[in-house]
Amino acid sequence: MLRNCLVVAVEGTHASGKTTLTHALAAYYRERGVHVACVPEPARNSPFIEEIVVHGRGEFDVECEVDLFAAQLTSLLRTARQHTMVIADKTIANVLAYAWLVLPGGPEGPHAPVLRAMETFCRAWAPVYDAVFYCTDKFDQQQLGDPYRSRVLDIQPAADRVVRSICATVGQRIYDIPPNMPTSARVGWIAEQLTALGLDPTNR
Repeated sequence: MLRNCLVVAVEGTHASGKTTLTHALAAYYRERGVHVACVPEPARNSPFIEEIVVHGRGEFDVECEVDLFAAQLTSLLRTARQHTMVIADKTIANVLAYAWLVLPGGPEGPHAPVLRAMETFCRAWAPVYDAVFYCTDKFDQQQLGDPYRSRVLDIQPAADRVVRSICATVGQRIYDIPPNMPTSARVGWIAEQLTALGLDPTNR
């Protein structure tokens, strides 16, 4: 836990339903009297990502990836200060996984020292997440009016492998959500798992 705040993360690749599930799960617990908030995916508010994917200027670089990594941490820390439960749209291990995929040379390239440092931090930070649930479904990546996925359309299968690999490497345990369930069923399944794990926020 982070400052006595229950930290739950929803993991997976892009277009796996993370954001939809995160908000639905927060609504579920809010209706039950839990003071809960979502920690959004930082990429959609990043000026670096906006420059690259919206305006078409430049490529993914180490500055962009470090900014996303730091933003994921900052957003979680600031939200946890004021709530008894936070639901994060992915973990920092996810940010590292995508950095591996988009930076030149990946983990063996010119930015290897930075990526190794991020990995070390991920390993130290993993216990902060009380439970991490992995979205196994894959939905249509092409969404009208959403340019943010345009640069990563072809790496979803690789992202799935690398996100899982990074989580395993840093000791981040994940619980696979059964596939082909509607959002409401996903929410119910996660609530049951949290109860089984002794993490039911309605009993705190």
